[in-house]
Amino acid sequence: MQGKRPDLPEPESIEDGEEIICAYDDVDETPSFLVADITRDDAWLSIAVEEARELDAWR
Repeated sequence: MQGKRPDLPEPESIEDGEEIICAYDDVDETPSFLVADITRDDAWLSIAVEEARELDAWR
C-alpha cells in the first residue's frame, strides 16, 4: 500500500469522568505499552514494546 494511508476511524473525544492513562508493564511476561480508561472495566489495550513504533517513526 505504498503512497496510500488506510482509512482510520475518527478519534472520539473524552467525556467528563473518563480518565485515560498510558504505562509500560508486563503482559503475559512480555514488556508492553498499555493504554487504559481506568474508569471502566476491561477498557484497555496493549502492544509489545518491541512491536510498538517510536514516536519519530509516526511523523
